[in-house]
Amino acid sequence: MRWQDMERSQNVEDRRGQSFGRIAGGGGRPGILLLLVVLVGGYFGVDLTGLLDSGGTPQVVAPPAVQQRQQTADPSDTLAEFTKVVLKQTENYWSSFFSANGEHYQAPRLVLYTGQTNTACGYGQSAMGPFYCPADRKLYVDLSFYHDMQTQLGGGGDFALGYVVAHEVGHHVQNLLGIAQEVHQMQAKVSKRDANRLSVMMELQADCFAGVWGSSVRRQGRLEQGDLQEALQTATAIGDDRLQRRAQGRVVPDSFTHGTSEERYFWFKRGFDTGNPGMCNTFSEKR
Repeated sequence: MRWQDMERSQNVEDRRGQSFGRIAGGGGRPGILLLLVVLVGGYFGVDLTGLLDSGGTPQVVAPPAVQQRQQTADPSDTLAEFTKVVLKQTENYWSSFFSANGEHYQAPRLVLYTGQTNTACGYGQSAMGPFYCPADRKLYVDLSFYHDMQTQLGGGGDFALGYVVAHEVGHHVQNLLGIAQEVHQMQAKVSKRDANRLSVMMELQADCFAGVWGSSVRRQGRLEQGDLQEALQTATAIGDDRLQRRAQGRVVPDSFTHGTSEERYFWFKRGFDTGNPGMCNTFSEKR
């Protein structure tokens, strides 16, 4: 993706360097591989923290390598600049979309942080991955997840990284449109299994909205060869089925909250191919 000369969003709050840590339990400590899978799964929106037996109140522990990253963090580094570009592109697209429908788009604020940070939705941690808080309408991103995406799950590439940010913006759009509130009300009335499926539909719609963003970037002539494949490969890498199999050697479909690899691939591609948010109704189309 050719982005270096593109406009950056100013709607950014940089908290990097305030703190950076990992979660270690007060009791029995998980194996290194399990901990890695939980952290990486969290980076991509899949909560696997239940696999960890903390045995007590979590404590923030900053390993030397991470402490060094905190000391050398540069607010103007390449990843931060790229994230600002992606955010600006989402602002441009969704502002136009809302305006065309007689509405005003209220853009979310992006918070860059390291390790942990306070949010209106509670205490945010790196293991949660990039996330959106509807209570304060902010996106929270620890830039270290970019590295883990590339080195641990086989995803990555700048357009794929943009997909992840655009996905979280998609949750903001759902919040503005009242979709999130309606789904949460429905979840309170159904079984855990059905509530999980509603969560899957929410996540897949956010994937589709991210694909719509990707389509807008393509129309600007900014994509390079291989960009789409990078995003699709990342969507496949972060499916619930793949992450569960990697973490625990088996798959429990009723516990899915984000969708399978095939579903995430399909809905991002749907948004990208159509460029139309109206084609992202995951709640009515059965897959």
